[in-house]
Amino acid sequence: MNSGRRRLLRALALCAVAGWRFASASAQPAGRRTPPARRAPTVVIDPGHGGVDPGAITPDGTYEKDIVLATAQEFARALAARRGYRAVLTRNTDEFLPLRERVARARAWKADLFLSIHADALPDAEMRGLSVFTLSAQASDREAAALASSQNRADLVSGINLSRQPRDLGTILLDLTRRQTSNLSISLARNLVDQLGREVVLLERPQRAADFAVLTAPDIPSALVELGCLSNPAEERLLRQRSYQQKLARGLVRAVETFFAAHGAV
Repeated sequence: MNSGRRRLLRALALCAVAGWRFASASAQPAGRRTPPARRAPTVVIDPGHGGVDPGAITPDGTYEKDIVLATAQEFARALAARRGYRAVLTRNTDEFLPLRERVARARAWKADLFLSIHADALPDAEMRGLSVFTLSAQASDREAAALASSQNRADLVSGINLSRQPRDLGTILLDLTRRQTSNLSISLARNLVDQLGREVVLLERPQRAADFAVLTAPDIPSALVELGCLSNPAEERLLRQRSYQQKLARGLVRAVETFFAAHGAV
């Protein structure tokens, strides 16, 4: 492919990624166009596990799926109360959802942000604290790799269909979109760590990366939040308390607001 065609394809890709829309010249007379109404950003909140998949189970019989659903519901209520956001839960009941379906729902709802909510279970019961993951082809450390492997057994990695695009343009679009999404996801994770760190204890090195299948939407900034360690008895007790879940929800809302204040609806 000659250099001129390569530059043209890259220009087209940048236009597509930026979401540029060119209106017809006859759509409205000059000077009489009305600005488009601001769309409320859509935040898809994904409570992990559910149904036949309980997630982590503590010695006292606490299920991760129940903890994360209750906290996600608090988060959704708190975010919706801001009136500037559309908060949607991938599941609002004790329902099993394949990982691919979670991502598919987020894309069908035109999500501007995707947050998957989980709770950790670590071999060392002394360890406690919240952590945030973004997508990485390779896990950032052994703990992250083991956790991602456990989560990903539930389903296959989701992808994006670019079959209607010319091969070269489709490749460029996907690469640019993934890069932009990755950068935004890292910014989101930083906001989450900063804001939630004001409310609760953070795990050592709280901002991490792993190959989580649920974070693979190439066009939606995404992060997975481990609310704390169910393997730590003291933190397990906190995670069961509604007041603590509400505290987590406040931090999550502030992180979302900080993200959109910096980047807008993407």
